[in-house]
Amino acid sequence: MKTMPGLAASLAVIAAPAAAQEVGGPPPPPAAPTPETTVPAAEWRTVPAENLLVIDTTRGRILVELTPEVAPLHVERIKLLARRGFYDGVPWHRVIDWFMAQTGDPLGTGDGQSPYPDLKAEFTFRRDPSMPFAAVAEPAGARVGFFHSLPVQTQPDAAFALTGDGKVHGWGLYCPGVAGMARDEGNDTANSQFFLMRQAYPALDKRYTIWGMTVSGLDVVRSLRVGDGDNGMVTAEPDRMTRVRIAADIAGAERPAVQVLATDSPRFRAMADEVRTSRGADFSVCDLTLPVQVTN
Repeated sequence: MKTMPGLAASLAVIAAPAAAQEVGGPPPPPAAPTPETTVPAAEWRTVPAENLLVIDTTRGRILVELTPEVAPLHVERIKLLARRGFYDGVPWHRVIDWFMAQTGDPLGTGDGQSPYPDLKAEFTFRRDPSMPFAAVAEPAGARVGFFHSLPVQTQPDAAFALTGDGKVHGWGLYCPGVAGMARDEGNDTANSQFFLMRQAYPALDKRYTIWGMTVSGLDVVRSLRVGDGDNGMVTAEPDRMTRVRIAADIAGAERPAVQVLATDSPRFRAMADEVRTSRGADFSVCDLTLPVQVTN
């Protein structure tokens, strides 16, 4: 039976013996409330094994974090082809210094692709307030920062209230290590060929779908044999992808595990502030390289 708080308090006073107040004196003052303890943000974020692409090459291993929230169709295609062994043995057929390294064509000529249909372009994505975005700069009318390990630009948060779906536009930025999808002249012609950036190249932004970010092995990407033919084509003994897998499909003892500096951590904020201050007006999000820990 529920008791009314007022009635219960009254009964407690009546039942208390008078001597108790005489012997003990006035009751002690209530204890000061204990302040809430703020739990510090974790310094490292673990990349889910299902979203970690493991590319073994003739030059070493490359690890790419997939971003299905940014390009779901393209990430689904990369996973499908990796799991079917399509990329195993495929050459890096076009490599241009200070630009990018391209692969994914089983013919090695730039004209080949998978037997699956071409993909609809995903040059931009819709960001909602739940997506973990860490801003490092806010030029007029925009925010620039990171979604997980991927450098992105997006509309300001204030625009959430102005859109019908409560979301705003965002797009990946072509910094070193970014993974993009190659295509023909038409926007919706990407299939199996992709490229990894050796250097920043902003002219590609919003023109080629971005689906991931190299979190380990950028040095490997930059060591791939550079093209000696027209348009960067590699004609003499190109390097190859020897095996491409999703980390979740690799046995536990051999599976690589990747931790990336968390972009909501004080360490990241201090690093971003330091780089932005040192670069001044020349600062770019591409100046920031997130520290990574890799095991296996």
